[in-house]
Amino acid sequence: MSSRTPERISTGISGLDEVLHGGLIANRSYLVRGEPGTGKTILGIHFLKAGADRGETALYVNLEETTEDIETNAATLGIDLDDVRFLDLSPDSEMFARNQSYDIFAPSEVEQSSLTDAVTERVEDVEPDRVFIDPITRLRHLTPDDHQFRQQVIAFMQYLREAGATVVFTSQNTRSIPDDDLQFMSDGTIEIDLGEFGRTVTVPKFRGSQIRGGTHAMRIGDDDVSVFPELQPSSYDREFVAESIPSGVPEMDELLHGGIERGTITVVSGPTGVGKTTTGTQFMKEAAGRGERSVVYMFEETKGTFLRRSEAIDMPVRQMLERDALNVHEIEALDFSPEGFAHLVREDVEGHDTRIVMIDGIDGYQLSLRGEETDLVRKLHTLCRYLKNVGVTVILVEETEAVTGRFTATEAGISYLADNIVFLQHLELEGRMRKAIGVLKKRTSDFERTLREFRITERGIEVGESLTDLRGILSDTPTTRVRTEERDD
Repeated sequence: MSSRTPERISTGISGLDEVLHGGLIANRSYLVRGEPGTGKTILGIHFLKAGADRGETALYVNLEETTEDIETNAATLGIDLDDVRFLDLSPDSEMFARNQSYDIFAPSEVEQSSLTDAVTERVEDVEPDRVFIDPITRLRHLTPDDHQFRQQVIAFMQYLREAGATVVFTSQNTRSIPDDDLQFMSDGTIEIDLGEFGRTVTVPKFRGSQIRGGTHAMRIGDDDVSVFPELQPSSYDREFVAESIPSGVPEMDELLHGGIERGTITVVSGPTGVGKTTTGTQFMKEAAGRGERSVVYMFEETKGTFLRRSEAIDMPVRQMLERDALNVHEIEALDFSPEGFAHLVREDVEGHDTRIVMIDGIDGYQLSLRGEETDLVRKLHTLCRYLKNVGVTVILVEETEAVTGRFTATEAGISYLADNIVFLQHLELEGRMRKAIGVLKKRTSDFERTLREFRITERGIEVGESLTDLRGILSDTPTTRVRTEERDD
């Protein structure tokens, strides 16, 4: 006996459809939960609008807000609801003038049958493909106890399903009147939460299909609603050749035994002003010469400063931008959640075949993205694992605190992520400032275990011979070794 794949219908929010592996299952009912102001109604509006845009009949059963208010609020998001039908059962001023509370649902009167007649008449009239009920918990006033309320809701959902509709309904969950019973009566539950670091979406229940678990970020902008699914690296895989990627600076490539390997994570660490960003940019410059595309996410520097500084040392980043061999994103503080940032990276990688991703820098990533510090490190690990799985080379720029003095490789707790660690160090030697470059770690191949002098000139990066005449470079006081022939003299 063959099983048939259930029909999927879009929620109108692409990221949420991705979480649901294609959307809601047609001809079923779904509960949207959340505190006031979380975005339940907006989600329902997108659900109806998506259907209307496909030529389906969409019905909004509004039990709280008036139709006029709903249409006005939707218009602020750029959504036109002209093609959506309404059944307005919200309270009006005439009820108050007649000294009536909102007891259109009072069981002792005839309102229950009036409501039932209104719903059935409207459903039979428009024959909706999609129905949004907001909020269904208003129907509690129709019945004298919870048992009858549950029976009424089950019958209502069954009636709409038999009419061929897919139903989304919201609830008002309070301590005095919880909505736990509604979760059992629905085919799926979508929960929206508004916390310190923004909105999140979870799907604790979804009958008939696997969905993407986890906590997903949600953003309501001026003219759109976005859901950013939590990244699951195991879901992504792409074949690639694990070849060496050279920097184009022969002496640096000697240190690295040919370069860094494709699909690996490289941490470039060092104190401020030592040349970390320039080193990462050198790999992207060489990639552009091979016809590959790179992207850099700037957390601690403006795009304009990056362009001017690169041009001053003969890094043709403007030409790379013009040829679409490079994209530069200047990330504003608190504009993204970790999931939102991961979505931006995915768009660059999957939509533009980006081969190198540089995040500059790690401290800025932790400060700019909304979330707990320990969670941010985990999210960065997840993002890097995804990039490795699809063969993208990752460069993480990390700033260490000490300008000179005792050596520190990394300070953000990310060394375990790195396949390669390249470090840069300021030196003070005989009253003159110098720089050194070295490799601390390389998982995929051997590397040169010496330090070389590192210089940034108007012609770009220059790496010298090994600093064999110096001792204690990674300690507080580097010294010059006295050569044997000098001692003999």
